[in-house]
Amino acid sequence: MADETIISTKGLTKHYGEITAVDHLDLSIRAGEIFGLLGPNGAGKTTTTLMLLGLTEPTEGSAQIAGHDCTRDPISIKRITGYLPDSVGFYNDMTGRENLRFTARLNNLDSKSAEERIDAALERVGMTYAADRKAGTYSRGMRQRLGIADVLLKDPKIIIMDEPTIGLDPEGIHDLVKLIRELAVKDGRTVLISSHQLYQVQQICDRVGIFVKGRLIACGPIQELAHQLESEGNFLLELEAEPRDGRLEELLRSQEGVREVTRENEMLLIRSAVDMRGSVMELLANNGYSPLLLRQRSGDLDEIYRRYFEKAGDTHVGQTDPAAGKKRPFLHKKEES
Repeated sequence: MADETIISTKGLTKHYGEITAVDHLDLSIRAGEIFGLLGPNGAGKTTTTLMLLGLTEPTEGSAQIAGHDCTRDPISIKRITGYLPDSVGFYNDMTGRENLRFTARLNNLDSKSAEERIDAALERVGMTYAADRKAGTYSRGMRQRLGIADVLLKDPKIIIMDEPTIGLDPEGIHDLVKLIRELAVKDGRTVLISSHQLYQVQQICDRVGIFVKGRLIACGPIQELAHQLESEGNFLLELEAEPRDGRLEELLRSQEGVREVTRENEMLLIRSAVDMRGSVMELLANNGYSPLLLRQRSGDLDEIYRRYFEKAGDTHVGQTDPAAGKKRPFLHKKEES
């Protein structure tokens, strides 16, 4: 992967009255990578996206895409950046192909180039078979794929996606994740995904940034974040053993280094300051228990996410992001008819 930085922010901040939606964000995304910006609703992801797209001005700080200032040169940003919102708007009484032709005209493509790009984009996203059906008949997954075709018409260097997998069934998620990976690996495009759906992000992103109340509290590859937590004394061990009784929980709580023991169905979760695997095996053997499962939970993004929130002192994460949920136009996006 190239080391060239294509998206960067320095001290990027946005206040809405007394609310700080984004708080001095320093972020660097490399060309050709898939980066996941993770956080609950209200964490500031939408406001960050709007500032990157030049659709709202920062209170202070700066953002650049491919060397262009996002606030001072939004037209250049729009030429090289495609945006897929969480709810893609198309004219329902027009076919998928007709919607794409409308987009092509807004982007000043001549008729010949437009038809060539439309055909290529429809094939790329697997929508040729439905291109001449009205968009109002499309499922959410079909609309998402048509939305990516719409974005691809102007051949962007960077694609920003807001909750791309939300509302999709497992097959639709699988197909979309595969397509997003191809956009980066085969095409060399940079993809920024804003999401709170951790499992899908874990499958696809090269790096993630965890956002809490407008602050970026962690950034890096998922495994690196997990190792960092462990090096700071944050371990989580999954245990199932027989016989299943309350005595084992009490024995575990009495072990040095154990911070908490909780139950998740038949599984015990042991949070500790040190790696407890050896000690737990010895405890089981000495007290007549047979292990059924003993596993260190380290690379699970849900757990990483939760533990970084705890480090940041947030047990009820989320604030009102004034930009969240508001539809904003972006060059050629069409409102639902």
